[in-house]
Amino acid sequence: MNKKEMGFLVVGLGSMGKRRIRCLSALGLKNVAGFDLRADRREEATQKYGIDTYSDFDEAVSAAKPNALFISVPPDVHHIYMKRAIDQKLPFFVEASVVDTDMDLILRASKEVFMAPSATLLFHPAIRKMSEIISSGELGKISNFMLHSGQYLEDWHTYEKVSDFYVSNPVTGGAREITPFELTWVTRLLGFPKRVCGNVRKTIAIPGAELIDDTYNFLMDYEQFLATITIDVVSRNATRRVLINGSKKQLVWNWSDNCVKLYSPETSKWEQVDYTLAPAAAGYNASISEGMYIDEVESFLTSLLGNGPFINNVENDWRVLKVLYAIEESDRTSAYVSFMP
Repeated sequence: MNKKEMGFLVVGLGSMGKRRIRCLSALGLKNVAGFDLRADRREEATQKYGIDTYSDFDEAVSAAKPNALFISVPPDVHHIYMKRAIDQKLPFFVEASVVDTDMDLILRASKEVFMAPSATLLFHPAIRKMSEIISSGELGKISNFMLHSGQYLEDWHTYEKVSDFYVSNPVTGGAREITPFELTWVTRLLGFPKRVCGNVRKTIAIPGAELIDDTYNFLMDYEQFLATITIDVVSRNATRRVLINGSKKQLVWNWSDNCVKLYSPETSKWEQVDYTLAPAAAGYNASISEGMYIDEVESFLTSLLGNGPFINNVENDWRVLKVLYAIEESDRTSAYVSFMP
């Protein structure tokens, strides 16, 4: 089947569901329907994108007859729609996870139903550049890796209160969700650690976020090198910065600069590796390129049509979540936790 002939049902019409509709539209795919329990979201999606929407999942599947689903509901209910997709043998793309409810069942089913867990940042041009640089050996032996990823929680959805969406729930809290979101690309570049230690804290008062931890700070021990990572939702300026020390060169990336920088001791100079970043959607931080989301959807469609595996899979997604849980166990026990994938 040609992808232009395919139909899709977007499950959940919040910010990510609307983004996936935009991605499909940008790729020239018009056979899209939406499902959401909230009438206001259904009405908004119909008005903005001209799609048919439904308040009942079974009715949506029956009427739209999709070839695949995009599951964009809050993370703590991903498993509900993943299992419903499995029951109907419907391939699906699912947004980044933070809970592993029924993951053993879902993993077994992945042998029969095509599933693509999100890995958005692996489609960011800077992370692709860093992956190439590390793989080439240009940095030499890595000694340490440092990442700070920070945002301010109230900036996520400026149109609604923090208390009105899933980031205020301790199970799906903002910092807790972003930790595996970042670890998906970090573990692709570096592999999985041997052990971890971490601290998880609530550090400031954010209205509506009274019950969540806002900062995850942790060390990943790879035996031959170390990775130090801080992820928070208290940064007043949205930040994503990386520093990698290698025996040959040092690498620095600040996501607001649109380049990766390499310092060579042989020349005592910085080399600037530029990249092009597609524009952000209206209302989003300029560094949150819509392009990486479009590329991710295109990659999903390519894999769905049998042209190679998707860049992420359920087994790897679960391994990433186990790193998150090890970090939280370390905080509870004040001890290193061996990571057993």
